[in-house]
Amino acid sequence: MAAGTDTHVPVLLGEVLEALAIRKDGRYLDGTFGRGGHAAAILESLHGDGRLLMIDRDSAAVAAARARFTGDPRVRIEQGNFADMCAIAKRAGFDDGFDGILLDLGVSSPQLDQADRGFSFLADGPLDMRMDTRAGLTAADWINEASEREIADVLWRFGEERRSRRIARAVVAARELEPITSTGRLAELIAAAVPGREPGKHPATRSFQAIRIFINQELEALDRGLEAALSLLRPDGRLCVISFHSLEDRRAKRFIRRHSLEDEAWRGLPDMPASARPDLRPIGKARRATAAEVAANPRSRSAVLRVAERLH
Repeated sequence: MAAGTDTHVPVLLGEVLEALAIRKDGRYLDGTFGRGGHAAAILESLHGDGRLLMIDRDSAAVAAARARFTGDPRVRIEQGNFADMCAIAKRAGFDDGFDGILLDLGVSSPQLDQADRGFSFLADGPLDMRMDTRAGLTAADWINEASEREIADVLWRFGEERRSRRIARAVVAARELEPITSTGRLAELIAAAVPGREPGKHPATRSFQAIRIFINQELEALDRGLEAALSLLRPDGRLCVISFHSLEDRRAKRFIRRHSLEDEAWRGLPDMPASARPDLRPIGKARRATAAEVAANPRSRSAVLRVAERLH
């Protein structure tokens, strides 16, 4: 996350660097490059023998990475989904795994700040919301074709929007008159359909989050990415996951917990096989941004960092 497109402020930077326990000659993966705040800090801790693989779905993020880091022999930059990190790592020459993997989830500040990306309800733009603009349905495609029931279901499941049915009815009624093609029009419809307003929160916040998560299949990608990260971490390697809403954080928390427990079938028995032993060790409690960081970068207020270490 950042404060803007020109002054990138990565969230929980000090906490991430401490959690990764960076080895100067280590191998690291930043699965969500964004604008490179975390990546640049990791590189500052690496010597010439260290290596960093940067991945992002967004063409603009990849272009920014190449403009900034091409020529650094320690760096490899790949466009793709971190859910596919096993194949990407193999292609990029990281067959021997990583000493640390960072996943900074959600939408990046440049994506939010650029109206033409369609992520923000604060600036009018085309209703797109795709992190990878090369493929897939846009939010406009979906919102104008999905059934009322499907829209309500997505808003409830991925945004925990209590007024999901009411909003879905309003959307379907409006699109019968003309297609909904802009962020401003969708935000206007949602605001009109939601009576009252949560203090400090735009009425469209939950709905835009839900549609974005659905369009980009973010939760499915997270599930696949966590499993892939586990398989790629070297012994004592660290996994760091920064989430920005409860749906992501619950998945990260449950994943770490599940892999930090012994197989119940073998619990208390001698000669426990390696397959029944825990794979991960949680490192500390969930970390959150300090009051000072939130004051400097309000988008960090919902950030949660969870950390685990590979045991074997």
